[in-house]
Amino acid sequence: MSASIDFTVVIPTYNGANRLLELLERLQNQIKTENIAWEIIVVDNNSTDNTAQVVQQYQEKWQLPYALKYHFEAKQGAAYARKKGVEVASGKLIGFLDDDNYPVTTWVAAAYDFAQKYPQAGAFGSQIHPDWEVEPPADFQRISAFLAITERGNQPLFYQPSKKLLPPSAGLVVRRQAWLESVPEKPLLTGRVTGNMLTGEDLEMLCYFQKSGWEVWYNPEMEIYHKIPASRLKREYLIPFFRGIGLSRYVTRMVNVKPYLKPFIMLAYMLNDIRKIILQILKYRTRIKTDLVIACETELFVSSLMSPFYLWKNGYLHKGT
Repeated sequence: MSASIDFTVVIPTYNGANRLLELLERLQNQIKTENIAWEIIVVDNNSTDNTAQVVQQYQEKWQLPYALKYHFEAKQGAAYARKKGVEVASGKLIGFLDDDNYPVTTWVAAAYDFAQKYPQAGAFGSQIHPDWEVEPPADFQRISAFLAITERGNQPLFYQPSKKLLPPSAGLVVRRQAWLESVPEKPLLTGRVTGNMLTGEDLEMLCYFQKSGWEVWYNPEMEIYHKIPASRLKREYLIPFFRGIGLSRYVTRMVNVKPYLKPFIMLAYMLNDIRKIILQILKYRTRIKTDLVIACETELFVSSLMSPFYLWKNGYLHKGT
């Protein structure tokens, strides 16, 4: 049975009961999937709301040829939820949708077709459009990519490892074989949890794909809409969010660097981070405190500079040695 599944949609969710409804509706309305054997798996990442009951209610009235399954992952963190999804998936291809990612009707078909056309693609990301609850502040497009908004044109794009640009995990499709070959059993980064905004676990994962020789691509035919609530545009969310991205950067910067080169590469990155901070201060001065977009950029540069020291002090780098 498991060998016959082509594609698994994995939905990692934490307290996503209200958001799951629309996503499951969208997945019920997928078209051009008649020749694709696929399934949907909701991975409940230790939710405290009624996520389990919502999925169970859907399962009871589910009348479709593809299965809707539920699994629980007690370890908090997106990396653990995705890992659980890979473990329980039957599909050769695994597509990750966050509970606030709403795919167009051809998303599954477009993902499957792309995998056939690009056999060396171990992972490929979606074209992600924002669905803002409120209008973002001026110049927000400068930092919007960090909120998993990925509009990189309408042609497939190969992510060159040297460019250090990668897609987010939202709307990402991976080959199960590539994941099993590439991603270590215990990654250093596990994703944001209560009291810890350290992120970058999805980029760490993709760096391992590239390290193993798999290609990473952008597939514009896989379109999704990312619902972004007003709370995510507030300073009290965004500043810790950018701090978390910055503090994790040493890991993603160093995955593909040979050990003997790490001190030199780290020094080069630090000098570049210092240069960016100085330019930011000279260019914006007092606006660093008053302009939200500039404040987020500055937080990212400062936290990136602090990243190796923070990770070492908090024991993350000991895990990797």
